[in-house]
Amino acid sequence: MPPADHSLGIQIYLVRHGQTEWNRTHRFQGRSDIPLDAEGRAQVRRTADALKDVPFDAIYASPLSRAIETAEIIRIHHSGIPIAEEQGFIEMELGDFDGMASSEWMTDYADFMRAWRDNPGGVRMPGAGGECLEEVQERAMAALDRITEARPNGSTLLVCSHNFVVLSILCKAKGIPLDSFRQLKQDTAAYSVICRRDDRYSLVAMNERRHLKPSSAL
Repeated sequence: MPPADHSLGIQIYLVRHGQTEWNRTHRFQGRSDIPLDAEGRAQVRRTADALKDVPFDAIYASPLSRAIETAEIIRIHHSGIPIAEEQGFIEMELGDFDGMASSEWMTDYADFMRAWRDNPGGVRMPGAGGECLEEVQERAMAALDRITEARPNGSTLLVCSHNFVVLSILCKAKGIPLDSFRQLKQDTAAYSVICRRDDRYSLVAMNERRHLKPSSAL
């Protein structure tokens, strides 16, 4: 775990929720409210132990139950800090793909796959309400700006969210386009650290998962 460095401004720990059954069975998981499975809870308990000495000042979570439960488990070591649900950190709306097996997607949606491979930042998920990564990043960064602007310099925040949300934030912090998001990674129950200083974000640590067993990688 990287030590807190308050000279960097406001530090934000981005935690992806623990494993769910849909993660385990390789089904696309957007807004469907799938809970953590037993392994996911075990993963997050290890994350909680890894972060127990981090002096969090506030905890935020996506309103989906897998993110809220992740935050609740981590909060065991940080009693007295409420969890604030933040709609801006909810997972990408996957439209027609939500709940679909990845094998079906790869065989039945060849045209979409080509577009997703070549220009993933601007490709909209098909179906009602489907989002693109650009929209995910816009709302996630708006939420991040809002919660950090409400905190003094030297604060340390915990954000429990989802794969595409965390990756879109990491792209902004690293200064790379969304079309390059595959250069980054965020495993279930892993955490990354970014900091905000002088209205700019930078990457401190990415996909820290040394606290997790090798078998828990997805």
